[in-house]
Amino acid sequence: MAEREQTYKNHARFLPPFHFFVIPVLAANVVYAGRHLVTRGVSITTGWELVIAFTLLMLGFLSRVQALAVQDRVIRLEMRMRLKQVLPADLQAKINDVSTKHLVALRFASDAELPDLVRDVLAGTLDKQKDIKLRIKSWQADWQRA
Repeated sequence: MAEREQTYKNHARFLPPFHFFVIPVLAANVVYAGRHLVTRGVSITTGWELVIAFTLLMLGFLSRVQALAVQDRVIRLEMRMRLKQVLPADLQAKINDVSTKHLVALRFASDAELPDLVRDVLAGTLDKQKDIKLRIKSWQADWQRA
């Protein structure tokens, strides 16, 4: 079976059980606990239900944020190794000047495109991840994202 093509338009990853079940249920639980607080009156029990509901929702969001932070660290390491192989000598000395957010966006670029994109990032003409991704002509798919 042919591998799907990944582009800027379809590269965002949604994890349906998380994005479309866990977070909506936890958000609904906050609303439900808030409704109890209003309809049943303020008490230790209804107040505690709301605190726990918010805590669970925050736990859901933080679990996603932490997974993405670890993923960004791995991408940073992978990209620094890749740039050492691909960049000309004058740019290799500046690899550590490329921020993690830029490296995350640059990972989709082909080896042939990387030197020019890195030059533009270091010169400050490309700052936003979206702008970097939109400049990529030969998109390198990443299907194993968190």
